[in-house]
Amino acid sequence: MIVLAVKPQIMKPVSTDLAASLGHKPLVISIAAGITIASLESWLGKDMPLVRCMPNTPALLQKGATGLYASNAVNDQQRSRAEAIISAVGTASWFNNEEDIDRVTALSGSGPAYFFLVMEAMENAGVKLGLERDTARQLTIQTALGASAMAAQEAAEPAELRARVTSPGGTTEAAIKSFINNDLPGLFEQAMEAAFERSVEMAREAQ
Repeated sequence: MIVLAVKPQIMKPVSTDLAASLGHKPLVISIAAGITIASLESWLGKDMPLVRCMPNTPALLQKGATGLYASNAVNDQQRSRAEAIISAVGTASWFNNEEDIDRVTALSGSGPAYFFLVMEAMENAGVKLGLERDTARQLTIQTALGASAMAAQEAAEPAELRARVTSPGGTTEAAIKSFINNDLPGLFEQAMEAAFERSVEMAREAQ
C-alpha cells in the first residue's frame, strides 16, 4: 500500500517517478485535492487500485473527517484497509460519485478554516467590546468546543440546538437576527460553491 500525501501541484511528477516501481499494482491512496482518478491512472498506470480521499487538518488530533472514493480496481479487502487507515485519524465516509469528493473538499476539507475565521471574528469582536484578548480567545475556543460537543452528542439537528438557546426577545435572538439579516447563510453557500469550483478547476489544471 502506498499513501500519496503530497501537494496537488507536485502529484504528477511524484506519480510518474513511482510508476515504474508499481508493476505489482499495490493499493494507492491519494490525499490531494482536485486530483482525479483518471489523472492518477494516466500517471501510475491503468487498472491500478486507487482510493481518492479528502481529509482535513483535525486529523492531526484524531478528529478528522474524510471522504473516500474508490476506483473500479479496488476490491473489498483493499477498501477495508483504506478505511482502517483513514479511520485511525477520525471518521471516514465512502462516496459512489467521484465528484462528491469535490463537494467534501468544499465542506469538511476546507471547513476547519471557516471555523477558524468565525473564531477569529468572535475574538476580535470580544476585544472591541472591551474584553482582554487572552480572555476573549479562551472564551471563544471553549464556546466552539462546547457547541461542537453538543452537536456531536445530541440527537437534535443544529437548527433545534440553536433554537434552544435563542430566547424570544433575548440577546442571542438579537445576534441571530443580525446574522440572518446580513445573509450569513448565503455567504456560506457562496464560499463553499467557490471552494467546490476551485477543486474542479484544480482537477482540470492537473491533467
